[in-house]
This record gives sequence, structure tokens and C-alpha cells, in this order.
Amino acid sequence: MKFLTLYFVLLKATATTFAGLASLPVVRDELVVQRHVLTDHQLNAAIVITRSTPGPVGLYVVSVGYFADGIVGAIAGWLAMATPALGIIFLLRFIGPRAEHPRIRGMLRAVVLASAGLLVASAVPLARDGVAGPITFVIAFAGLVALLSKKVDTLWVIGAGAAISLVSALLGVRETSGL
Repeated sequence: MKFLTLYFVLLKATATTFAGLASLPVVRDELVVQRHVLTDHQLNAAIVITRSTPGPVGLYVVSVGYFADGIVGAIAGWLAMATPALGIIFLLRFIGPRAEHPRIRGMLRAVVLASAGLLVASAVPLARDGVAGPITFVIAFAGLVALLSKKVDTLWVIGAGAAISLVSALLGVRETSGL
């Protein structure tokens, strides 16, 4: 995949979303569904890498770029991630003073809700790829319940999932597929 094409695809994803993984539907649609340069399995791996390491959640686009086109793709992903962050400086200068206006607040709320809906729509196919058997199903279900019902830090959920997976691997329990 050409550098500029990958950069603009990932820039489209990062510049049109307002929260960490909210760019996921765009990335999946462009790179997995339409262009076939990435698989759901690689997209899941990129998310796992990002969620298991320090840094912003949106950093997964760097891993996505790497899976799509190696080091050059990772550079395209990093630039796509940084470009909106730098552009926000200019937006804050012009929109910042007007952010409390009811119309602006309503618009921002609608964008967040639309992003949440897109995120759920993308999570379903990724879950189908990531849930490879009863253990990963229990990890996914328990993690979802913990995050929705309690104020549990995501790091604890990730750590518990990794620990359960490690113990099951040490006990020789195998699942059919997965990361």
C-alpha cells in the first residue's frame, strides 16, 4: 500500500473521531473490508498491543500502519495520529471560546453518540475473531460486565485477562484460534 494512501486513510480515521478507539470503524471499513490490506486478526493484535503498552489508546493506528505496510506504514500511522493533535491547537483558538454554546455542546454530544454506535458496530466482528473458545468468551464477558457495572480500571481488566489466559496456557488448555 502506498504511503500517502495509507496516511490519508488513517488520517481520515483519526481526524473524524473524538475518542481513542472511535476511529476503529473507519479503519476496519477502509483497510479490512474495502482494501483487504489488513485482517480482523491483525486489527485485534494492533488493539491488544496498544492496550497492553503505555500511551494513548489512539496509538493503535501506528500498529495498524505497521501491519499494513511495515515500518513505512508505522510512520504513516504515527503521522496520521499526530496530525489532528497538532491541528487541534488551531481549532482551540477559534472554537474554544464558543464550546459552551448550547448548539456546539449539542453537536459535540451527537458526534460522541454516533461514534459510540460506530464503535459497537465494529466491536462485534472483532469479537468474533478474538473470542476463540470458552476461556476467551468468559474473559470477554467478565471484562465487559466488570467495566459496565463497577468502576474498574481497564488496566485491571487487561491484566486479569492476560493472567487467566497465561494460566490456561500453562495448564495446556487450547482454544481454536485467537491472538
